[in-house]
Amino acid sequence: MKPETNRSAPAVSQHYTVPFDLRRFARTNSAQLGILGVFLALWLIFIISAPRTFLAPQIYSAFMASIPFFAIMAIPLTIVVIAKEIDLSFPSIMGMGMVSFNYTYVATAFIHNATLQVFLAIVAALLTGVLIGWLNGSIIVKFGIPSLVVTIGTQFLWRGAVLVLTQGANFSLEYIKPTFFYPLLVGKIGKYLPMQMIWLIVVTIIGWVLLNRHKFGAHIYLTGDNMNSAELMGVNTGRVRTQAFMLIGLVAAFAGLLYSFYVAYFWPSVGDGYLLNTLASVFLGGTSVFGGTGTILGTFLGAFIIGAIEAATVAVGLTGFWTQFIYGLIIVLSVIMHTYLRKRGE
Repeated sequence: MKPETNRSAPAVSQHYTVPFDLRRFARTNSAQLGILGVFLALWLIFIISAPRTFLAPQIYSAFMASIPFFAIMAIPLTIVVIAKEIDLSFPSIMGMGMVSFNYTYVATAFIHNATLQVFLAIVAALLTGVLIGWLNGSIIVKFGIPSLVVTIGTQFLWRGAVLVLTQGANFSLEYIKPTFFYPLLVGKIGKYLPMQMIWLIVVTIIGWVLLNRHKFGAHIYLTGDNMNSAELMGVNTGRVRTQAFMLIGLVAAFAGLLYSFYVAYFWPSVGDGYLLNTLASVFLGGTSVFGGTGTILGTFLGAFIIGAIEAATVAVGLTGFWTQFIYGLIIVLSVIMHTYLRKRGE
């Protein structure tokens, strides 16, 4: 009887190999699966509550045209929050990038080539975003000041700089339309798919690769999880955090270009309405405010949930005032959930 028992053991173990792998997959990807489940459940609720709106192709065309402007910034902000930092200055960086764009375009008027002028202006805008991100990161790292405090200050600082440099004036960007960069950045593919949606996908893929297939992402997770341990392992946490702020500065300036090109106009207040949407996308997507946890896919799905909430509230008969309430509720509940899970893990 004993040998028979021994012979049967491997067969039983082999029989349960597949369920074990499924459990391990679910455990490893619980964050992504969780937000995907929330996304599908909410979308089903949206469709049931307002079928005429959410079964019409026009609403999805509108989502692809509008959501990318803040969703693009939510991707690098996810990286910053995973590193246990926060950046509240990115709406002002959108404005400063466009100020640099305008000044560079005017300064290069002697070139007499609109496409080259726009190219140089775009480069100046992106470099401005990187520089502001570097300044934010340097102040935080060198002086040890919490990033929340620093970026609240720089949010007002750079918005004030925009107002001072432009004297609060608006200006038209109609001159960009004949150039190659207008259809490249905000044109449409097949008269339906907006280019800003393509750029969101590109930024999302790059963010995912950086976070999951590059040592920079590994250092971000280590820094956010335990900075002291990361430094003992040889990670330059100061440099990693500064690079994260430079990344969001770059992408915020790019988002400012996309939005301003889309409307072919510049307002000094550009970006002011995107702070809450972007933060809510990150936290709803499963990124922990305590650092060390978060996914790019979660933020991508969270952005579309946030972008659909306003349309859904109006479609079901509620006033637009409910939108701000729901955004705030999402952030509070996300923080409470992550706090509970963190304490439970300890």
